[in-house]
Amino acid sequence: RFGIGFYSGRGTMCGRIVIPIHNERGGLVAYAGRAVDRTIPRYRFPGGFRKSAELYNLHRCHMRTVVLVEGFFDVLNVVKAGFDAVALMGSSLSERQRVLLLSHFSEAVLLLDGDDTGRQATRRIAEALKDLVKLRVGVVPDGRQPDSLRADEIRQLVTEAF
Repeated sequence: RFGIGFYSGRGTMCGRIVIPIHNERGGLVAYAGRAVDRTIPRYRFPGGFRKSAELYNLHRCHMRTVVLVEGFFDVLNVVKAGFDAVALMGSSLSERQRVLLLSHFSEAVLLLDGDDTGRQATRRIAEALKDLVKLRVGVVPDGRQPDSLRADEIRQLVTEAF
């Protein structure tokens, strides 16, 4: 469904899990490559690609409510739990991503990682969006990420988001 796979060919994505990234209309704009070991950088993007210009998985979302997460695998797990989800591909919301979010959704649920970076990002993003969209915040348990939660845990966090 998401087109994710292992790339064994040559080049910068060699030996990485590759994740296709599409624009809001569904056009392929880039591939992200995730290391399968402790290789640095953990994620590799093609030169010239600006992840701040896209919301990962936006083209597959059809509901007016979306769950906003940090990463690719968070999206997969939230979708598996039954919700539309998009990823920032990081922990900050760019102006372009804000415009995309507001033009496609009337409600958003923030579900960022349960670490210091995720908590700080939640505060910043909630402040930036609070008067622009119906916004709820789910609190991921300390040290956890949406990609490590069970489907019932995700459903509970989204349902109980304040």
